[in-house]
Amino acid sequence: MRIIAKGLTGILFVFFALNDERPKRGLACLIEPLKYDADKNNALVFDLGEWIYRYYIDPIIYDTSYNPVDTVTWAIVLGLSILVLVKLFRHFDLVFDERLTQCTIPFILAGASLRVVEDANLVSPPASYLLITPLIFFLVFLLTSALLLLTRKILGPEFYRGYAAVGMLWTAINLIVLSTVGFQHLWVIAAVFALGTAITGGLLVIRRGLPALGFLDNKLNLMIIYAHMLDAGSTYIGVDWFDYYEKHVVPTFLIDLAGTAVVMFPLKLIILLPVLSMIDRSIEDRTLRNITKLALITLGLAPAVRNTLRLAFGV
Repeated sequence: MRIIAKGLTGILFVFFALNDERPKRGLACLIEPLKYDADKNNALVFDLGEWIYRYYIDPIIYDTSYNPVDTVTWAIVLGLSILVLVKLFRHFDLVFDERLTQCTIPFILAGASLRVVEDANLVSPPASYLLITPLIFFLVFLLTSALLLLTRKILGPEFYRGYAAVGMLWTAINLIVLSTVGFQHLWVIAAVFALGTAITGGLLVIRRGLPALGFLDNKLNLMIIYAHMLDAGSTYIGVDWFDYYEKHVVPTFLIDLAGTAVVMFPLKLIILLPVLSMIDRSIEDRTLRNITKLALITLGLAPAVRNTLRLAFGV
């Protein structure tokens, strides 16, 4: 289990690095809070309070980019959350199968669209702080978990449709709220879907001649690929066609090198394909495997939906 936990943390950290907005300052983040204290003969002291505010609280209050400190923290928290979820599902005698994974997708859409509500300044502080990453992840996680248990208790074993319907209703409410802003570039939605579908479809054609890509026959694996191709498509349109810019170190370097954000497509595939193959070969527990895949779907679909809606609404 420890090996699995370390592996999950490493996988999730890679995807946080690819999908989140953050400046990378290396060891500087650990050195900056060090100060000389005049009351202690100019001894070098570590200001823990300033360190916490700078790397955890300020990014939430001011909705700024991520930093290396909270990036590692939230990646570890997410990895541990997956392991906790596995234990909770066993406690409540639930099986996290493919059907439940697919029925949770509407809640990813709900969380991503709720984030755009904050981007559009439709919610004021301090309530808006709950809609900023990473707090919104915890908020959506808790609400989704509560609604899952509630619908299962009310509807019994066949709760799947009711559970998914609640997520779709939540998403619809968010979109209704966002509609008050008004669309600016509605065509972006179709363009992102077209790009993501084309790249994923092309990969399936290649898979026919490559037995090594047989893991793509799994529905969840294909959903992960599709979600991240949508994310790459939204990044490409935002960077190359609009006045948006990439803040991630590796993607920024490659985009600058290539002169286009199209490089996001191969970059994601280079990471995703071996990771998916490894997950299918190394994680035998079905619940742990499916929850891990749901996390990977979330890390692709959530930013894809947020980016696309931001571009469409011009916020």
